Amino acid sequence: MEDIEFRTTLLRSLKNCLEAADKLNEIYKKTNETLDLILGNQLEIKHTRTEKTNIIQTPDSRPEERKNQVNDLKCEEAKNTQPEKQNEKRIQKCEDSVRSLWDSFKRTNIRIIGVPEDEREQDIENLFEEIMTENFPHLVKEMDLQVQEARRTPNKRNPKRTTPRHIIIKMPRAKDKERILKTARERSSVTYKGIPIRLSADFSTETLQARREWQEIFKVMNTKNLQPRLLYPAKLSFRIEGQIKSFTDKEKLKEFITTKPGLYEMLKGIL
Repeated sequence: MEDIEFRTTLLRSLKNCLEAADKLNEIYKKTNETLDLILGNQLEIKHTRTEKTNIIQTPDSRPEERKNQVNDLKCEEAKNTQPEKQNEKRIQKCEDSVRSLWDSFKRTNIRIIGVPEDEREQDIENLFEEIMTENFPHLVKEMDLQVQEARRTPNKRNPKRTTPRHIIIKMPRAKDKERILKTARERSSVTYKGIPIRLSADFSTETLQARREWQEIFKVMNTKNLQPRLLYPAKLSFRIEGQIKSFTDKEKLKEFITTKPGLYEMLKGIL
């Protein structure tokens, strides 16, 4: 029975990897197409500007002609700014797609911070079980604790690094990861053999930065009892006037607070 479950889990993981690889390949193609389009537009704009500048600077050209050519050049530049903005949106969309895909890879991961590096580098999976038993014995009894992958990151140790490398634990189900992290947050401290450690979700670098940008706003809202929460992957949620509002970026929050004077006064110095 265990062998069948293992094979099923392995096939499911392989299928997910193949689907993710197809999505990544599609994003890669779209990104290349967008970059080619941007380069083509930039070359065309540069050629047009050079050509018209040369005409304007020609000694034989009349003042009226020069004035008309300058106006034509300004109009041309104004038209060219529109494709540039569209290209910027395309690039942002590609970057968001890559970030979303990378976060989906990490969705079931737990990052463990602070475990010393020792001779047990080949036994990290059992090390995680020890951490669970030491801190959450009731979860170990209630859950079917399975680990798909356990490793240090980065793969190679840097002699100049003074802090231990993080441990990445890949769980088979996101709900198992969420339950463990929720229990860790409710506990005053998490330890490994008495040494304080920390358990957190595993995010892409971009998503982690996006979450950090909410921290100051989160703290202010928390002191005002707005019940703020950071939702997956980087969305700020809070309660105001009996309703729950959520925002994915600061610009949308800025627009919203203009309609709420009290909230505007609260956040105007940090937003």
